[in-house]
Amino acid sequence: MDRTRDVDVRAGELARAGRFFFERGWVPATAGNFSARLDERRVLITASGRHKGELDADGFLVVGLDNALFTPDRKPSAETALHLLLYRREAGIGAVLHTHSLPATVLSRLSPGGVVLEGYEVLKALPGVVSHTARLEVPVFGNDQDIPRLAQRVERFLGDRPGTPGFLIEGHGLYTWGRTVEEARRHVEAFEFLFACELEMRRLSR
Repeated sequence: MDRTRDVDVRAGELARAGRFFFERGWVPATAGNFSARLDERRVLITASGRHKGELDADGFLVVGLDNALFTPDRKPSAETALHLLLYRREAGIGAVLHTHSLPATVLSRLSPGGVVLEGYEVLKALPGVVSHTARLEVPVFGNDQDIPRLAQRVERFLGDRPGTPGFLIEGHGLYTWGRTVEEARRHVEAFEFLFACELEMRRLSR
């Protein structure tokens, strides 16, 4: 696949994910950001300020894993550093998706120490989980407008917990990833369902 076609294919996959997420209320306004690996040194990522339910070819740009800008006429997402650290950490990651759903945002504020998910069958949609009896701890990081500093905190945590399939930023939302855009999208769906279940369980148990 040539480079131009590769960009077009990945942009199409991410745009479809954006429409799917927007229809479910997971990326309101211009919230969220998505990316996909192009090769060993380049990533396609959403441009800053673009509505994720209405993405087109102008809604993306190419950046290097070293943060070099290959599309100089567009501004990358403010959270590009969070995407790049994940690609640099693990060569098998092919896509990173970030959503801002109501359940994820509220849970991240109710659980500053992390969200524990257990007893749900849908947990098995996430990597490394083989039984509904598994106990998954989703870390919650305090929000920080200094994204490189936040990225360093995330990187230190993942260094200690390399099998973590996703994380939350307090009052902000979910980050998860996969080998392909399709797999990362499936992880978003699983997490968003689990967060909705957990929020409802807490409401009913009060």
